[in-house]
Amino acid sequence: MSFEELIGLDSLIAGMASLSFMGIAVALLLAFTIGIFIFWIYSRTYSGVMYSTSFGVSIVALTMISTMVILAVTSNVVLSLGMVGALSIVRFRTAVKDPMDIVFLFWGITAGIILAAGFITLVVFGSAIMGIMLSIFSNRPSFTNPYILMVIGSNSQIEEAVRSQLNQAVSKMVIKSKTVSSESIELNFEIRLKADNTAFIDKLNDIEGVTSVMLVSYNGDFMG
Repeated sequence: MSFEELIGLDSLIAGMASLSFMGIAVALLLAFTIGIFIFWIYSRTYSGVMYSTSFGVSIVALTMISTMVILAVTSNVVLSLGMVGALSIVRFRTAVKDPMDIVFLFWGITAGIILAAGFITLVVFGSAIMGIMLSIFSNRPSFTNPYILMVIGSNSQIEEAVRSQLNQAVSKMVIKSKTVSSESIELNFEIRLKADNTAFIDKLNDIEGVTSVMLVSYNGDFMG
């Protein structure tokens, strides 16, 4: 038995020879195209606080990397076992704050895997349907987003007046916290607006004893 046969080099070379240059180029080009499409959908549907271009670029890279990995794995059984062992030690420690970011990451990885497996029609139509679905639901206008309302006053008698005013101006009101001291009171409410109208803030500020009013739109992005 030769040294090449002993280490499995012959089977590795044979597997690499089964991948033509044209096939690799076409697979990577398709992966790049699908990755760009996912990146475009991500940029159109992003609703977070700070848009990250590098995250969008990483989606394109992950799609192409997944394609290369699966092409290598399907070409050689020995290489596939080594690849599984190598990937098992990889750990990702970057926190993903938005659940939608996980959707796009998984979409890119899945598209690359399916594309390398040869299911081009599934990747194209599946990505098109995903893009349409995300565009429709992510861009839907809604006035039911929660808001955090903070009211600070000089005495505890303002609570009843604030509640009375809110009952007329908002569709839903839930008190989240109440802090009382000898000199001031702080009320925090979670509210839902009846319409995109915040004129009631001025009326709250005009209540005798109220020193400040602050309204913050909350969609989960400020908590970490």
